[in-house]
Amino acid sequence: MQIPKILIFGRIGQVGWELRHKLACLGQVTAVEYPEIDFSKPDSIRTAVRAAQPAILINAAAYTAVDKAESDPELVLAINGTAPGVIAEEAKRLGSLLVHYSTDYVFDGTKQGAYVEADAPNPVNVYGKTKLAGDEAIQAVGGEFLILRTSWVYGARGSNFLLTMLRLARERTELRIVDDQIGAPTSCECIAQATADILALLLAPACAGLDGRSGIYNLTNSGETSWFGFAKALLNQSAATYGFTVPNLIPISTGDYPQPARRPVNSRLSCQRLAETFGVMMPAWEDALSLVLETLSERTSLNSLL
Repeated sequence: MQIPKILIFGRIGQVGWELRHKLACLGQVTAVEYPEIDFSKPDSIRTAVRAAQPAILINAAAYTAVDKAESDPELVLAINGTAPGVIAEEAKRLGSLLVHYSTDYVFDGTKQGAYVEADAPNPVNVYGKTKLAGDEAIQAVGGEFLILRTSWVYGARGSNFLLTMLRLARERTELRIVDDQIGAPTSCECIAQATADILALLLAPACAGLDGRSGIYNLTNSGETSWFGFAKALLNQSAATYGFTVPNLIPISTGDYPQPARRPVNSRLSCQRLAETFGVMMPAWEDALSLVLETLSERTSLNSLL
């Protein structure tokens, strides 16, 4: 049996790091990152793909600094909008499967209830607009592809809300946190595991690949909360472990915390299509949070011994 080659764009990001470990049992994994590849230059992308000749391409690379994106739209569009289209072209040329990650920020957040894949996008910031451009570029190329749309990504590594809250909890006695934006915090480990589960299904001998199932699928942890609710849960669970007193948490509105980029108030995504098509059931965000905090605690304990 020939071992499939898997090429991951984005080696050191939150999702990319997890993918390297989750996919190791499915094929020969190669992961690339800037500066060995420049995601703003199409020729650099094409060179990397043609050198690797992968059966599966996974694009976990993106410009994710939402507020900073407002002041550098051309670079953000090159990375988030143009690059996915180039990757899709190379995937189609090779007859390979492309997996790409999108975002809840393609929506404006005005819908009542959870968004489904067929809902019309209407991004309200540069990040969302460029991610939508990437989604549309992939769909225009065609071929075999999965666009996995997720939200509020965090983990035990990198730069994210959870790690920021843990740092601020040690520095401050009071934290003001937005309580009127609703979504599902989604751990990067859960995203990578779900991706691995889907690929394992598609690589099974009895499976004929996507077989008409190319498209967009929402992929988030289940349930919903606000940023305030997320902060309260993670700080209450971790205070004893890290020896700090939970600060006084004050819920505020989006208007009380002005930022360069607008955020959707409603980021809820329905994952029903993912479950019905691939049998992938995402755990509740509270359970995923407990696992991430356990991982973080174990890593911290190990570092103290070295």
